[in-house]
Amino acid sequence: MMTKQDTSYTVGVERLIDANLNRLGEGIRVIEDIVRYIHNDATLTPRLKTLRHQLQQAHNPNRLQYRDIENDVQKESIPSELTRTSLSDIIIANFSRAQESSRVLEEAFKLTDSTLSELFKSIRYELYALEKIYFATFSKLDTKG
Repeated sequence: MMTKQDTSYTVGVERLIDANLNRLGEGIRVIEDIVRYIHNDATLTPRLKTLRHQLQQAHNPNRLQYRDIENDVQKESIPSELTRTSLSDIIIANFSRAQESSRVLEEAFKLTDSTLSELFKSIRYELYALEKIYFATFSKLDTKG
């Protein structure tokens, strides 16, 4: 029999996964759109798109029942999130967001699905590689002009 504590734990884990799937997808999408529309890069854009589409393996519509935006204790932005001074600032913030979220997902899925845990580990390492390529290729173009 599932106790109230077990139910609360399950709800919490599902909220954790839902929030981080959203955060990861959003972070990758921001990077992808900058690479696509600002840099017109035909090499990194499809790699980012492929990475973003891999997230579909973890999506579960049943998880939406645990989403609780109204009671999220940290949905307000902090001042550092409201200011960016260059394209590099946006890219750094979104690579960090995506890498951190993939790490959370890697750890959370260790509780429920080791295959998905490994998927998010591989996504995290791919993000590290793409970040290095991005800055090697575009860093001089991304400063405030």
